[in-house]
Amino acid sequence: MFPVNDRLRAYLKMHGREVKLSVTYKDLLHFTYSVPMKDKKGKDTLWESVVYDKREWDYIRDGLVRMYAILKTEGDMSFSKHLDVARIDYCSFGNSNPFRIRIVNKYNDNYDHYYVKIADASRIYGLELEHILSPNRITYLTHLNTLVEEHIPGIPGDVFIEKYLHESSTNKIRLAKEFVKFNERCFVRLLGDMRSYNFVVDITPDIEDFQYRIRPIDFDQQSYEGRKNLYLPQFFKENLPLVYLTMHHLNKDSIEQYQTEERTLMAFRVASTRFRLMELLNIMSKDDISTEEKISQLKSELNEHLHTTVFNRCHSMGQVVKRQLKQTLQKNLVLIQKNLGKFED
Repeated sequence: MFPVNDRLRAYLKMHGREVKLSVTYKDLLHFTYSVPMKDKKGKDTLWESVVYDKREWDYIRDGLVRMYAILKTEGDMSFSKHLDVARIDYCSFGNSNPFRIRIVNKYNDNYDHYYVKIADASRIYGLELEHILSPNRITYLTHLNTLVEEHIPGIPGDVFIEKYLHESSTNKIRLAKEFVKFNERCFVRLLGDMRSYNFVVDITPDIEDFQYRIRPIDFDQQSYEGRKNLYLPQFFKENLPLVYLTMHHLNKDSIEQYQTEERTLMAFRVASTRFRLMELLNIMSKDDISTEEKISQLKSELNEHLHTTVFNRCHSMGQVVKRQLKQTLQKNLVLIQKNLGKFED
């Protein structure tokens, strides 16, 4: 865990991420007991359903409903009378130790989830870079040492691989194309540890078929590790079925085409959000979000992989991310600027 420094806090306030919340992460830790949660097959899910003392519960329940209203409707409480907290789950696995809040509509029993976690600077940088550089928009809030995140819908990657990957209805070519693009997005912005259980597959019906979007749901390993391969989902054994699928259905030229497409899209996002992105990267460059040993290792491996020595100038992990974006997207940005110049002429 890395603390949120003053410069990052000011950035979050400037962009509407830092708001005052009535319940904090520490408040949720005051549960009385917990019950392990199991799936339909009786297997441990690593989540526990927690129970609070009546005096604690009234305060926490009201605060969590208010928190949901802030997250979804900018604090408009006129709808809160329809809402209630159906359940609070706690996960002791991993380093974020999140609480999962289930909010239910009392009139129609429809439910939604959101998460309350410890505010970790590395994770916040990951969320911001996902919001700025990916095709996905991210809603999250911070308050002091508390981080609140919306639920990202989709089928967990490990579940998708087990149950849906080999279904006849699955368009395997489109799925392989999306895995190539996802792999490229992670590497360009150095998002690590994208094993199958750390991303979801979002399926959208399209003309005569389906489109797929792979979305990360865990941002704890945003530019922390030193090994380059940890930023490429293709190298995790949990993702091997997707790697084999890609190798079977796509040739080298197709893979390079989709990589170029994704880099071009990322370059357009960099161009359109350059001031906000530069502000974030400048803060990140002066923050301590990894160890000297890991920074040195990653610089060396990226230099070797990209056939350059420019990463030797970097002195922090934030500077490595900044250089990585420039190194991988530079050609695409030059083409975009040329085309913009022609348009203006």
